[in-house]
Amino acid sequence: MARIVILGAGIGGVPMALEMRQMARKEDEVCVISESPTFHFVPSNPWVAVKWRKPEDIKVELAPMFKKKGITFVNQKVTRVHPDRNQIDLADGSTVDYDYLVIATGPKLAFEEVPGFGPHGHTQSVCHVDHAVEAAEFWDEFVKDPGPVIVGSVQGASCFGPAYEYAFIADADLRKREIRDKVPITFVTSEPYIGHLGLGGVGDTKGLLEGELRQHHIKAITNARVDRIEDGVMHVTEVDEKGQEKQKHELPFKHAMMIPAFKGVEAVAGIEGLVNPRGFVLIDEYQRNPTFKNVYSVGVCVAIPPVEATPVPTGSPKTGYMIESMVTATAHNIREQLDGKEPSHKATWNALCLADLGDTGVAFIARPQMPPRNVTWASKGRWVHLAKIAFEKYFIRKIRKGISEPFYERLGLKLMGIVRLKKS
Repeated sequence: MARIVILGAGIGGVPMALEMRQMARKEDEVCVISESPTFHFVPSNPWVAVKWRKPEDIKVELAPMFKKKGITFVNQKVTRVHPDRNQIDLADGSTVDYDYLVIATGPKLAFEEVPGFGPHGHTQSVCHVDHAVEAAEFWDEFVKDPGPVIVGSVQGASCFGPAYEYAFIADADLRKREIRDKVPITFVTSEPYIGHLGLGGVGDTKGLLEGELRQHHIKAITNARVDRIEDGVMHVTEVDEKGQEKQKHELPFKHAMMIPAFKGVEAVAGIEGLVNPRGFVLIDEYQRNPTFKNVYSVGVCVAIPPVEATPVPTGSPKTGYMIESMVTATAHNIREQLDGKEPSHKATWNALCLADLGDTGVAFIARPQMPPRNVTWASKGRWVHLAKIAFEKYFIRKIRKGISEPFYERLGLKLMGIVRLKKS
């Protein structure tokens, strides 16, 4: 018998547990440790922030679902991982031993890297459902007395899609309330150009998103470094293509939502051989840590290099399709180790995104994520907005039932069918 422990219960951790339970032997224990008692569908957070969704719409209670599937669930915060002795410390003072460990914690949100940043500072967030709920409460008061809005991503950010989504969703909500004319919106981003997305652009994302910003009267500042945020004022330095200071901006705002840079969680920070200096888990081509051969990692917490150097630092996003591929490869590789074999499965690391723009949307595929690519494609239309709504409902319904499916792969195949159809 082996105990396989999974840290985290998000878009990586929950499918990892369900798929691992299917792949493991009957006598093996699959255990999930998570501080949160619920799973929540992170891509829906921008909708929660303007009350287009209630938090309970996108949450799943984990304990009963895991119990039905024969998966042990420990609702505790992990304080430290000890890969040298195969042990985990929990916040209640107890420890958990493991034979195999999968780190799927997601990131630490590095708000502290910019003075005045984050929910405890002067800006809102959609990175966690609880943050989105707080943002929704703020939004309720904001629309009673509206003013300038700033949306975007700070230096070091790697997740740009939600920033674009929130800007356009906020624009759509303000238009529905007929107060958009009272709210100038500025998009501030560390990207070298609009539509870069941490991917060097995908298809015509540059043209598509630049056009959408113009059409919706949203001004943009690219190559932007946020120096500090004060109550009602964001101090931004815009740099040129060489990273040299081009212009200083003091941007007034009554509401701001910016995506932070990510780091690894405290439980693994500074462990030599396990993580890089930012705390992201080091992995080989089989999702396995090179130093600790019984430790794997999936999701946003893994260390991957940026697609390219940019004047202001940007990271590479880890999309749902990529994470799903990591999960499948890891489940198969652990089973191979259980059977006395060497791991042989590799994740495909393709990028797929449905970005909702309020009443339309942009879809893109980058296969593989790192250029040069075999497929690079982007498209815009109301069908993307509707497709994201349908995908959200499908994904959450299946998770509630404890069903592990290649959700993003199926979506990707459908979109690839559209690509082939348009080319023919």
